[in-house]
Parts: sequence; C-alpha cells; structure tokens
Amino acid sequence: MSREFRHILRITDTDVDGTLKAPYALRKIKGISINLANAILKKAGVDPHIRAGFLTETEVTKIEEIIKDPVKYGLPEWLLNRRKDLENGKNTHLISADLILRTKMDIDQMKELKSWRGYRHAYGLKVRGQRTRTTGRTGKALGVKKKAVAKPGGGGGGGGGGGK
Repeated sequence: MSREFRHILRITDTDVDGTLKAPYALRKIKGISINLANAILKKAGVDPHIRAGFLTETEVTKIEEIIKDPVKYGLPEWLLNRRKDLENGKNTHLISADLILRTKMDIDQMKELKSWRGYRHAYGLKVRGQRTRTTGRTGKALGVKKKAVAKPGGGGGGGGGGGK
C-alpha cells in the first residue's frame, strides 16, 4: 500500500506538521504530552518512528478516537490531565480550547472563593510559592539611578550666542 505524504494534517481541529515524527507531531496539540502521544500511538497500532505526513486517514481517525476518550482504550489514569473532576468526579482528558476554558474557569472559581491561590492569581503574583523579592518584577526598573552624563565639548546649556 502506497502512502501519500501530506505536509499538514488536521487532527482534533489542530493543524499538525507532517514532517515531524508522529509522537512529536501529536505534541503540537495542546494538552498532549510526549508520554501520552507515545501511548496513543501504541494503542492505535501506529509505528512511532513514522513521519506524521505518512499517516493514513484510518490511522488518523483511530488516533482521534483515542484522544477523545483515552480511558475507554485502557490508557492509565496518571496520563490524564483532569483527574477526579470537581463537577462529576470522573477522570477525563481535555485538549485544545476545552483545556484553556476549563483552566480559566478553575482560576475564576478560586478567585470567587477567595482562596490563597485565587488571591495570588487576582493580583498577578506568583502562585506556587516562588520567591518574589527579586524575580517576577514588572514595570520600570528599580534600584540605583544613573548620573546625568555631561556632553563633551560644551560648557553648559545653550545653543550659540549671546542674548542681549
């Protein structure tokens, strides 16, 4: 069976570079790590050393099915990015726009509850315990002011001649 090369593939509403090897191409989808990509390809029965551009339509649809419901295909729970969801208590895996939206909703919920993490998010500070005394500064530089440097060859202010 001859495989036709495609430079750009469409997998789960994301454009993927066909010149990359399959696991690295799947990594371009937001929410899929290299470990998850390798596990998906193994479950789909696809050679991980093949370039993504050589994947057939049936292989791409099989990969998309596994991405949509990885638990159904027997992937381990620790590979998922949404475990024990607060709404339904299930282990799910979110990708692309769903992942971005859910993360934003989680941050908004923390702000609404006025938790410590919500407070840090609301004020634009570091959330995970990093130091803030020296790093993460925004705005103008603080510290020592530079002296005004005198221009060479000139006495002092003025452009040219005398006055009265």
